Amino acid sequence: MVTVGIDLAAEAVRTAVAWLDWSAGRARLVRVEVGADDALIVDAVMGADKAGIDCPLGWPDRFVDFVTAHRAGHVHVPEGLVGRAWRRDLALRVTDQVVHEQTGLTPLSVSADRIGHATMRCAAVLAELARRGRPVDRRGGGVVVEVYPAACLKRWGLPYRGYKRAANLGELGQLVDRLREMAPWLDLGEYEAICRASDDAIDAVVSALAARASALGLVTVPTAEQAETAGTEGWIALPTTPLNRFVTEE
Repeated sequence: MVTVGIDLAAEAVRTAVAWLDWSAGRARLVRVEVGADDALIVDAVMGADKAGIDCPLGWPDRFVDFVTAHRAGHVHVPEGLVGRAWRRDLALRVTDQVVHEQTGLTPLSVSADRIGHATMRCAAVLAELARRGRPVDRRGGGVVVEVYPAACLKRWGLPYRGYKRAANLGELGQLVDRLREMAPWLDLGEYEAICRASDDAIDAVVSALAARASALGLVTVPTAEQAETAGTEGWIALPTTPLNRFVTEE
């Protein structure tokens, strides 16, 4: 099995892609690309058994309805609700709220934060995949699954904050050390140096690990009541087991 992890940013310069090859009870990092353009991302997904994308796959349904109503001049504010109370469902998807309930972390709002730019790019990537015969199930049932590295790291008992940006290379190195300790079957090989130098690269690796968990059915999935909404908004697959469950004798 080959899993791909994509740390998707609005522009290629902050986008990283990682490829993990799984066999004989081990995972080997066979390629990492930082500065990935759309063509590389699409090709990577097309060649993967499962691909984890660190980016929202859609917008909140209620936000889409709100913008449509605003365009027509018919916005309605629910009675008895003011401020953040009525804006919560506009800013956060169902899956974002579930992630917060289960991990204490709140994903960035795709409708009220700069991550919306990355999601616009992601929408174009998903459209190209569909044109190539690989339509995406935003609930994670197909080749693509939405992942959230910080939540994955927290669930695995690894450092999940404070390792971003050049000023925190020491913390990034400590994260790599801890990951190697907890996953001795993970071979970073010649790409260990870039993982220690680029938080985008390590987030791509974590996304590829999360893709493996999804492929094995070791992640959260929408309930029957959540499934329809997740099909349009997207669904963040949270790992449900420790890292050592990801390796099998193949």
